[in-house]
Amino acid sequence: MCDLATTADGVRIQIESLESRLHELKRQLAELGEVAKVPNAKPGTQPSKRSTQGSPKPTPCTRRPWPLNATEYTRYGRQMIMPEIGLHGQLSLRKSSVLVIGVGGLGCPAAQYLAGAGVGTIGLVDGDIVELSNLHRQILHTTERVGQLKVDSAITGLSQLNPNVQFIAYPNHLTPANAIATMKDYDLVLDCTDHPTSRYLISDAAVLSGKPLISGSALKTEGQLMVLNNPPSASDQQAGGPCYRCIFPKPPPIESVVSCGDGGILGPVVGVIGILMALEAIKLIASGDMDSEKNVTPSMLLFSAYSAPPFRQVRLRGKRPKCTGCSTVRAITKDILNSGSIDYKVMCGILSPLEILNKDERIDVQELRNVLDAGNKPHILLDVRDDTQFGICNLEGSVNVPMSAIEAMTELPGIVLNYDPTVNRLVAGLEDLPFDAPIYTICRLGNDSQLVVRKLKSLGYDNNGQRWIGDIKGGYRAWRQQVDPEWPEY
Repeated sequence: MCDLATTADGVRIQIESLESRLHELKRQLAELGEVAKVPNAKPGTQPSKRSTQGSPKPTPCTRRPWPLNATEYTRYGRQMIMPEIGLHGQLSLRKSSVLVIGVGGLGCPAAQYLAGAGVGTIGLVDGDIVELSNLHRQILHTTERVGQLKVDSAITGLSQLNPNVQFIAYPNHLTPANAIATMKDYDLVLDCTDHPTSRYLISDAAVLSGKPLISGSALKTEGQLMVLNNPPSASDQQAGGPCYRCIFPKPPPIESVVSCGDGGILGPVVGVIGILMALEAIKLIASGDMDSEKNVTPSMLLFSAYSAPPFRQVRLRGKRPKCTGCSTVRAITKDILNSGSIDYKVMCGILSPLEILNKDERIDVQELRNVLDAGNKPHILLDVRDDTQFGICNLEGSVNVPMSAIEAMTELPGIVLNYDPTVNRLVAGLEDLPFDAPIYTICRLGNDSQLVVRKLKSLGYDNNGQRWIGDIKGGYRAWRQQVDPEWPEY
């Protein structure tokens, strides 16, 4: 009890100290206002009380307008008393406007902290609806709002947090045709999306709109953060901050692009990056740096939840002299972007859904069910998910060899070779089967399994075409939809 009392007393003392500091700041502000009314007066002096003949009679003290209302002083007081914010910074936040693109794992915490800090206008762009699988990380949404548009759900929660902020909903996905028009009325843009196609589009539009861009991403237990196009520059200038294309001139190979749905994401990891995105936005706005043309050394902040220390910063090169997005010789213009002639999906090599196999190399889940029900046809059902997902749910008799292990193979291995031990499961299974026994590959969505088919054939597992190797279209998602509705969906 003694310790608790001591702690409580300490907290009370801190509160009293902060309230005293806030009161003193208000007093100083009032004094400065009175000084401004008296010619040649200096701060700390009082207007002369000596009367002179013919001078006007004093009038009763009138209420002067404060730059913030009473509730705003109370709401934002704890950050205003910091020299990094102050009254000037708070007023800058109140008159600022920020566009948050993507109201998911990054956008939810970013929007919450921007609203809490008092940003005047927040635009929210997202065409998706709230799903149950979102809630472990997209903490602005609730169970009751599953099925609602994410922008509507977010505004419901944000309005309860801070009714002083104006929220504008854009219930659609950003496209080349609407990107510049959507950004034009905002001071700053946050890219809270999760795919290269949107990242390149948002960067191009931000450069053409002259907006600083804060870009964040997170996957599994890692995340990264960059402030781009800061400061913005005119098309005929080489000065200014780099854009996304300067850092990543070419999109990553399509097979290396993994979404949160495929690779997984730990909620607090994406939350950390989202909060840091809001922090960078507040720093830019409150400091007035968005109106400055001084160059800032670009850097990338890397976060790894299971590393020690978890944070590290990498210095980036500046704007590339021949960048197609932001240099003096850039190829992307407002007219080209607005026309929709740039297909960002094609640029990033996206085929949706992924289809790299011929029709005779694929079967549907009903055909697989017939094979399994018959029980008399020798085969191998190769589950290429990682062992964690395999442990969540699997079909009886399937053999688990993760795609990563198969992709690392460089030749047809024997059982004694020093490969990933999981590969030996496939080799051992084939030893007891006829040389033409088929191999069916299956994964979660039907994408990785196609890549594995190509890899196995290149390694010679098809015995010069005598063994059929193919994948199951749609993977376990299709299995749940068409065969077993009780199959766990994760």
